[in-house]
Amino acid sequence: MIRKLANIVYDVGTLLLKWRNAEIFEGTWEGPQFKAKVDQMAHTALTNRLRDIAPDIPIISEEDEDLVVKDRPDYYWLIDPIDGTASFVGGFPGFVTQVALVKDGYPLIAAIYAPVSNSLYLAERERGATLNDLPLHLFSGREPKILIDNYPEPRGIAQSVYKGLNFCKYIECGSISLKVCKIADGTADIFFKDVIIRDWDIAAPQLILEEAGGILRDINGRKIKYDGNYNYHGIIAAGSREACEHVLSYYDNLKKRGSFYECADYCCAPGR
Repeated sequence: MIRKLANIVYDVGTLLLKWRNAEIFEGTWEGPQFKAKVDQMAHTALTNRLRDIAPDIPIISEEDEDLVVKDRPDYYWLIDPIDGTASFVGGFPGFVTQVALVKDGYPLIAAIYAPVSNSLYLAERERGATLNDLPLHLFSGREPKILIDNYPEPRGIAQSVYKGLNFCKYIECGSISLKVCKIADGTADIFFKDVIIRDWDIAAPQLILEEAGGILRDINGRKIKYDGNYNYHGIIAAGSREACEHVLSYYDNLKKRGSFYECADYCCAPGR
């Protein structure tokens, strides 16, 4: 199954590059989200391919409200045809197409493809994660020094954490999923976001990260289960449990003091 998923996300990612070269950029902003014609095109391409290999498995997709059900099945596909649509439209590399197979509330298999960098992330529960077929292994004890987010410079809570914990490097990246994957491959150490995050943004990259040895939690440090609410107010992705606890402890102190850096429309920038 994992190789079939790899082929599917690769095929859809290849289509995304073709469509971007053709400048299919029609769409509208709905709050902080840019909804583009190409989102629906990618949705159709992805769901058709999944139904070809597993016609009996239900699909839940960001791009089809009829598929977003309140009472979820025990076993289903959770997909985001384009995570990072604003990057896609803006000409930046930070977008992916992704699939997670969810069982009993947790991702079982994940496939994520970033077409601009030709980066294919795969994972199976308890069988590890890979980037372009090379195993991903993170090691605990590494002090978090590299922060990643979707602006040219740290803003909002990311700025508070960056300055307060003396990070030495900052990386800009668009897609939420790709930022988590860049924790998994060791490019960055921490991704910390205090805005609304949705299931289809993080289910696939969560499995990639955890199988690589990292950790993903909600902003209060709780493990996320994909069987209830679709929305979460904030997440932290870290290369180790120690790094996660270090940042969350600092965040708790900030909340008690009420000392955050303010930033208007924090969640609306396209990223790169």
